[in-house]
Amino acid sequence: MAEQERRDPIITIDSVSKSFAGGIEAVRGFSATVERQEVVVIMGPSGSGKSTLLRCLNGLEHVDSGSITVDGIPLDDDRHHRLEIRKEVGMVFQSFNLFPHLTALANINLAQERVRRKSREEATARSMELLRTVGIAEKALAYPAQLSGGQQQRVAIARALAMSPKVMLFDEPTSALDPEMINEVLDVMRDLARGGMTMVVVTHEMGFAREVADRVIFMDEGQIVETGTPAEFFGHPREERTRRFLSQILS
Repeated sequence: MAEQERRDPIITIDSVSKSFAGGIEAVRGFSATVERQEVVVIMGPSGSGKSTLLRCLNGLEHVDSGSITVDGIPLDDDRHHRLEIRKEVGMVFQSFNLFPHLTALANINLAQERVRRKSREEATARSMELLRTVGIAEKALAYPAQLSGGQQQRVAIARALAMSPKVMLFDEPTSALDPEMINEVLDVMRDLARGGMTMVVVTHEMGFAREVADRVIFMDEGQIVETGTPAEFFGHPREERTRRFLSQILS
């Protein structure tokens, strides 16, 4: 990535905190930036706030304090701002969230027609292009129940990409997949990274993180414990909490 691009963050997170009922503080004073075309992998134990942070980044959760800015747009209470950010930030979840009564093609067409106001012909052309990109063009007219988990997740990725987002968020996108299906999804994500897509990925896929990430952030109890390049994070972790986590994951 060019040095000048590195100085131009597309996401700025400043002292963000988010709590839930019962006093559960999921994210505590989190501050970070994500540069254009950067791939940031977030790791941490279950309940460390990773998924909540991602949901804050695209406005699915309202933050209690702090601020988030995406491509110069503040993620605040202004409805127009939130809608604009959701257009620019695609998200892929653990579960596939496809509409079961719609074909793969129709699932990808839907938001293009309703949000981007594309014609059916324009949307279909783009959807087929994306289905070819994720390697399942032949499944265009299949319904979710007729697809494997890996195929459904690839449709979900294509659906997010159909909005032409500037940033893609991935919330443990392979955690619901059988082991033999994981690589087909990771391959799509690798291709996106090589193509310059800005990505924030919550995952425990160590090989993917080592290969694709520009930076790894380790979270625990809603806070950043450690951040560094994959070589630094996996090879020379500074914090004892990081070392304990890695020993459990890599053992």
